Amino acid sequence: MELILKKDVDNLGFKDDVVTVKNGYGRNFLIPQGQAVLATSSAKKVLAENLKQRAFKEKKVIEDAQKVADQLKDIQVKIVAKAGAGKKLFGSVSNIDLSEAIQKEASLNIDKKYISILGGNVKVAGPYEATIRLHREVVVNFPFEVTVEEK
Repeated sequence: MELILKKDVDNLGFKDDVVTVKNGYGRNFLIPQGQAVLATSSAKKVLAENLKQRAFKEKKVIEDAQKVADQLKDIQVKIVAKAGAGKKLFGSVSNIDLSEAIQKEASLNIDKKYISILGGNVKVAGPYEATIRLHREVVVNFPFEVTVEEK
């Protein structure tokens, strides 16, 4: 079944992508949730025209995302967390904590859902790397460090 996505869908595609999915997934989940529509020939023509018109506007958005990416490369973030014996943290450091630390450090407001820390939540102090998706074409690998709070 071919569908046109109306929203970004994790592990499937971005908005306005034409994707092929199994019939049940499309009919029972994506279409009723309002995340996709059937990719008929007329819908594909409308999509092509919309993408043509949006291409010019998209260039400005990509440039803005690239500026933010350049700013991110210039900052270093250290997140201080409480730890027990060794470097094992009490709790964990997640994408929410990283988003707040970036906002505090560089005044950049990056939504937590666009940040993914490799390996999931951080539970041990040390250097880590996160992937920040600012735009579908602009993805930044962002190194950060989790340190232990001094007692």
